[in-house]
Amino acid sequence: MDKKKFYITTPIYYPSAKLHIGHAYCTVATDAMARYKRLTGCDVMFLTGTDEHGQKIEDKAREAGVSPKEFVDRIVEGEHGVLDLWKLMNISNDRFIRTTDDYHEKAIQRIFRHMYDKGDIYKGTYKGKYCKPCESFWTESQLVNGMCPDCGREVVDAEEEAYFFRASKYASRVRDLLTGTDFLQPASRVNEMVNNFIDCEGGLQDLCVSRTSFQWGVPVDFDPKHVVYVWVDALFNYMTALGYENDERDGLDRFWPADVHFVGKEIVRFHAIYWPAFLMSLGLPLPKHVYGHGWLVIDGVRMAKSRGNVVDPYLLAERFGVDALRFFLLRTFPFGSDGNFSNELLINTINVDLANDLGNLVSRTTAMIEKYFGGTLPKTDAHESVDDELLTMAKALRGRYEAQMEKYQLHLGLDEVFKVIARANKYIDETAPWVLAKDEAKRGRLAAVLYNLLETVRICTVLLTPFMPESCEKIFAQLGADGDARTWESAGCFGTLPDGVTVTKGEAIFPRIDAQAELAELEKLEAAAKNAGKPAVELEPYAAESVDFDTFCRSDFRAVKVKACEAVKKSDKLLRFTLDDGSGTDRQILSGIHKFYEPEQLIGKTLLAIVNLPPRKMMGLESCGMLISAVHKENGEEKLNLIMLDDKIPAGAKMC
Repeated sequence: MDKKKFYITTPIYYPSAKLHIGHAYCTVATDAMARYKRLTGCDVMFLTGTDEHGQKIEDKAREAGVSPKEFVDRIVEGEHGVLDLWKLMNISNDRFIRTTDDYHEKAIQRIFRHMYDKGDIYKGTYKGKYCKPCESFWTESQLVNGMCPDCGREVVDAEEEAYFFRASKYASRVRDLLTGTDFLQPASRVNEMVNNFIDCEGGLQDLCVSRTSFQWGVPVDFDPKHVVYVWVDALFNYMTALGYENDERDGLDRFWPADVHFVGKEIVRFHAIYWPAFLMSLGLPLPKHVYGHGWLVIDGVRMAKSRGNVVDPYLLAERFGVDALRFFLLRTFPFGSDGNFSNELLINTINVDLANDLGNLVSRTTAMIEKYFGGTLPKTDAHESVDDELLTMAKALRGRYEAQMEKYQLHLGLDEVFKVIARANKYIDETAPWVLAKDEAKRGRLAAVLYNLLETVRICTVLLTPFMPESCEKIFAQLGADGDARTWESAGCFGTLPDGVTVTKGEAIFPRIDAQAELAELEKLEAAAKNAGKPAVELEPYAAESVDFDTFCRSDFRAVKVKACEAVKKSDKLLRFTLDDGSGTDRQILSGIHKFYEPEQLIGKTLLAIVNLPPRKMMGLESCGMLISAVHKENGEEKLNLIMLDDKIPAGAKMC
C-alpha cells in the first residue's frame, strides 16, 4: 500500500552571520516532527535551506572584501557553518535548498514573469520606511515607537522604482482562509494577522517585490535593473525544491501541497498572507498549515546577533550532548509561545528529567535485572493489582502522545511520556523489588515487576526517539530491544519484549551535572567566545608633524548643548545643529555624521566643539565651528562616536 505522504519545512535561514540557538530551535522541532511522522510510517519530505540574496548580504560582503557568493558560501559551507550545525544537531532533512542554486534562480524568473503577465505584478515607486535587518518595508502607521515592529530596530526612509504584487486583489480570499480554516496555527495568531494587515486602515497593502538599490538578487529578466525582492524569491523555495518550474528536482506531484511550514512568528505575516496570495495568483494549491512558533528570549529580549545576546549551540552541544540540548529545547518551551532561555534552566532540565527521571529509571531497571537474574528475565505472569495503574498508563501512552504530536504540541507529547516515566519510578518504590528478592517464593513476582518496568521503558523510548535518536538507540541496546521492539506498532502493544529477554547495564546515558561548577565554567567560556568574536579595531595613524604649544592654545574648545538637530535636505550625510554655546546667541554647526546618528538621538546632549574656526558654507548653510568625534574602523568599516560630555558641565565651559 502506498505510504501516506508528509511534507514539512523550516524557513530558509538568512546567512548574514553564523546561526544561533534560536535557529536550531526551529530546525530541531521540525526534525522531531519529521522523525515522528517517519516513525508512524509516513513517506516524509523534510526541507530546509538558506535565503541568500538581499541588501544586507551585499553590504556584509562588501565590508568583508569578498563577493556576496563567497560571503554566503563561508557561512553555509564553511567551518561551523549552517551545514555543519545541522550535522551536529543530527538533523535528518531530505533536501537542502540555497536560493543561489541555479535551478531556483531560473525558476524564480519564470514565476515572476507569470505573475507579471497575469497583471498581478505592476511597476510603481516605493516610498516609505525600510528595515534593512528584516528586509521589510513598513508604512508610518505600522511602526512601533518609530521602530520596526518586528525587530525593534531603526528604519530608514526609502524611495525607489519597484515592482509591486497586487496583494490587495486577494485580500478577501486570504481573510476567508485565515478566519474560516485552521490554515494558520496556533489560532491565537489569526486575529493579529487579520486586524493588523487586512482589516486595518487602508486594507491589505500591495507588496514591493523588486528592488533597484542593490544588485545581489535574481534579476528580473525583462527589466534587468530590477532584482526580485526577498519574499517571492524566498517563499517559492518550498516548491522549486520539489521541481516547480525546473527539471532538476522532483517530488512536486507527490508532496505538494506542504502539510506544514514551521516558521518563527516574525515571518508569519509573509507566510500566512502573501504566500497564499502568490499561490492564488498562479492558481496553485495552498499549503495545509503554517505554524508560527515563538522565540527563544533572554531576559525577555529576543536573541539577535546585533544585540550580542545570542547563544552558541556548538558550545552547549559539546558540553551537554546533542540529544540533551535537543530535548531541552522541545521539552521546556511551549512551541507556540516565547521561551526564556537560561543556562540554569538547561542544566536543571537535564538533571531533573534526563538524569533523575529517565536515566535513573533505565539504570535501576537494568541493574536490578542483572543483579537478581544475571541479566536475563525468566517467563512470568505474576500479576497483582498494584500493576494496574502503570500498565494502563503505558498501554494508553501512544494514543495520548499521538494526539499532541498531531497538533504540533511537541512539549505536550513529551509531557505525556514523562508522566509515565514518573509513574514507573513511583512503581519501583511501591513494589520494592529489593524486598521481593529476599524471598525465593516471590521470584516470579519479582520477574513480573521488572518486566513491567522494562516494557514501560521500552514504550517510552520508542516515543522519545524523534527527540533524542542517538540516546534512544543506546537505551534500546541496554533493554535488549531489537528492531521489532522499536517500531510505532510496538509502542501500542504492552508485552512486545520476549520471554528470556537479556539486558545490559551500561554507563549512565545522562550523567548528573554539577550545576554550580558548570555555570561558572560556561560563564568563562561564553566570555572568551565573546571576546574572540570582537572585531579587529583599526586606528588612524598618529600624526608625524608636531604642533607647537601656542598654536594648540589658540584652539577654543567649548562644551555645547544641542537645542535642535535636523537632517539637511538633499544631503545623505549632513546634520544641522542649533547649539547653546553659553554666549547667549545660538550657534549653528553642520556635521557629516548622519550615517552614524539620527537627529532625535542627539537633542539635549552635551557635546564638545571647537568654536573659533572660520565659518564655512555647506549646502548653502553656514557652519560656525566643528563638533569633535572619535573615529576608528572595525572590519574595514568606519565607526564614529561623538564626544559626549557630562550634562552637569554648563554650556560654554572651556576645555583646557
